[in-house]
Amino acid sequence: MNKKLTYAGIAALLLLVISGCGDKPTAAPADASGQDSTSVSSGAEGNNAGNDSTASPAATPAATSTPEPAATVTPAATEAPAVPEKQSLKIKTYYTDLQQNDLIPADVSITFKNAEEKYKEAFKTLQKSDNADQIPLWNKIELKSLEFSNGQIVMDIHKPDEAQLGAGGEALAIDALSKMFFQFDEVKNIDVLVDGEQVESLMGHVDLVHPITRENNGL
Repeated sequence: MNKKLTYAGIAALLLLVISGCGDKPTAAPADASGQDSTSVSSGAEGNNAGNDSTASPAATPAATSTPEPAATVTPAATEAPAVPEKQSLKIKTYYTDLQQNDLIPADVSITFKNAEEKYKEAFKTLQKSDNADQIPLWNKIELKSLEFSNGQIVMDIHKPDEAQLGAGGEALAIDALSKMFFQFDEVKNIDVLVDGEQVESLMGHVDLVHPITRENNGL
């Protein structure tokens, strides 16, 4: 009987404890609200981001224009200087006879482009002859150079040993040279150099004047 009462009391006590525990309110999880607020915030931001991307399409780059290549200017063709035509001229030249007693005049023709060439071609007529009876006095003498300026001819010659003449031949050679060049009115004097030097005599017999003029040559 006492055991039954004891069990009944224990059972009643347990019921009271159990009922008391069942009435106590349960606390909500601490991070539930945090998760909700976070998710809402994220959602709002996501919506805003989506709205922004939809409202503002990506800007397209501006088209760039390709510069046209600069036009190249072709230089105007320069005309080549005109080549002077050769002129022909009849002149007198001078030879000697077989005995070298006197001068023999002869008519010849020369062709040339300018003044210096005219005098060089004129000198060549003293060096050759087509007539066996007309002997050239300058045929063995080499003309190294000839220049014409301000009425003066300056000629430089080379005289090899085989070009040597006697006193009469030397005088005739200088006379032939002077008469041939002084037929040109523009020639005022002639200076004859031997290997670049002014010598006293061309071949050692007759004085060679520097320069030769019409007056001192008796023309």
